[in-house]
Amino acid sequence: MKYTEEISNKLNELLIKNYVAEKGYLNAAENVDSPTLKIFFKRRASERSEFAKGLRTEILRYGEIPEDSGSFKGAVHRNWMSLKSLFISNNEEAILDEAIRGEEASLEEYNEVLKDRALPPSIDTMLFKQRNAIRAAINTEKVHEELVS
Repeated sequence: MKYTEEISNKLNELLIKNYVAEKGYLNAAENVDSPTLKIFFKRRASERSEFAKGLRTEILRYGEIPEDSGSFKGAVHRNWMSLKSLFISNNEEAILDEAIRGEEASLEEYNEVLKDRALPPSIDTMLFKQRNAIRAAINTEKVHEELVS
């Protein structure tokens, strides 16, 4: 496997995670009553959409093909089935717990990719910024969780 393919494969994994996170946040925004949480979840969805755009651009820059909706649909379906009961109950604390759990998994995935110290500087910088934004979102979600519990 060429190095560019290896980098693209790692970025594609992050791309799918961001598609799933974006959809999850949009679903969360639709299923909470709190106006503050609605705005927060919509902002996180928008942020994840921007992350995905950046990842797609880098994958294309290396002459590889970004993942399409096929992989995304399967991942969303699996996650949607696990979240559906939370949305039905409209339990804001449970929705926040799930968001935190998902973000912590994303954070681990970013940390794993960032262990590759041979990443091109443009990718390294982008991933550090995205990872730090995810970490900040986790902290904010924990504050929101304290407020609704």
